[in-house]
Amino acid sequence: MITLGLIREYKQPPDRRVAFTPNQCHQIKILFPDIEIIAQSSSDRIFADEAYKKEGVLVSDNMMDCDILFGIKEVPAEKLMDNKTYLFFSHTIKKQPHNREMLKAIIKKNIRLIDYECLVWPSGARVLGFGRYAGLVGSYETIRALGQKNRTFKIKPANECEDYNEMLEVLHTVESILKAGKHKIAVTGSGRVSSGVEELLKNLSLKKVTPFEFLNSDFSETVYTLLDSDDLYEREDGEPWNHDHFFQNHTMYQSKFRPYTFVADIVLNGVFWDKAMPQHFSKEDTKSKGFSIKLIGDISCDIEGSIPITIHDTHADNPVFGWDAIKQCECEPYTENSIDVMAVSNLPSELPANASEGFGAELIKTVLPELLRPESEMIKNATICEDGHLTEKFSYLTDYILE
Repeated sequence: MITLGLIREYKQPPDRRVAFTPNQCHQIKILFPDIEIIAQSSSDRIFADEAYKKEGVLVSDNMMDCDILFGIKEVPAEKLMDNKTYLFFSHTIKKQPHNREMLKAIIKKNIRLIDYECLVWPSGARVLGFGRYAGLVGSYETIRALGQKNRTFKIKPANECEDYNEMLEVLHTVESILKAGKHKIAVTGSGRVSSGVEELLKNLSLKKVTPFEFLNSDFSETVYTLLDSDDLYEREDGEPWNHDHFFQNHTMYQSKFRPYTFVADIVLNGVFWDKAMPQHFSKEDTKSKGFSIKLIGDISCDIEGSIPITIHDTHADNPVFGWDAIKQCECEPYTENSIDVMAVSNLPSELPANASEGFGAELIKTVLPELLRPESEMIKNATICEDGHLTEKFSYLTDYILE
């Protein structure tokens, strides 16, 4: 018998998502009769304790009997239990300073840490993620910001919508205003985030155009274009684009996004980015008289990353800040000359029920069977540490935990 535990979330403001919904816990017990599940009592979780009890799940504060613990966000060092297996987004693999002490504690407490972000298919594509919901909510919040910026409409925040369906209903009330605005929206990326963005834009029946048309034509309605890696980057040596070469040699590429900064007024940014990759534009570029971008939904939200004027992240209660292109510093949003940036770092938590359902379904389908096998390459490759040590794959973090 194996006991799985759903731990409560400790991040503030509270994250209401969970790895498995009450109904999914019921499904697990049918699919895997040798599994028991305990849900740690939580007043913040989108699904109430009582909903788990109705599905036959034990709800308790005591999780010591659990073998494998599932969370969503980082766990405070003092809340970690010795000698357990944990699965959550640790946000340590890029040596994030704010999680260094947590990783030290995980190693000291002999914890086996499996990071959701590192669960990948043989192709390298991630198995799990909330990217679709980040794209959906990030697009909604950017459209909400557009209404505030132009003083053309007001809609309620995404986190005040009951679910995705209500969010769409709200957007449809301003669909005609949005279309009539003749906006040009550049969507960047090709993963879960950008697919979520495009799903929402399609639901609003916005017209999709090719990158060439976007750059060279005028339209009588709002349009968007989707920019994949080969639309955003090019080799510095002039050699032809090669997808595999790009992802192995980021430093050999430069951005070719600049022409879009002269025609787009809205950017919905969903690219994967690391420090070796070029930025879409520079802070100084925003000074240019021809720089036409007035609103950015930086859904990827890498601080001073692909969008250099994302100088900090934001939260759902205050999602947008302004960038003064002349003074090259932050300013109040929605002012006459501001470039406004929506940079909420935890967008999927604004649709906690939908996001939890989608995430849990993938966990049950792909990860849980692997986790229960005696040996799994997928699980091995996502294990950051065990037996009191970093695994070989993540040994590069040694200097990080020694700082």
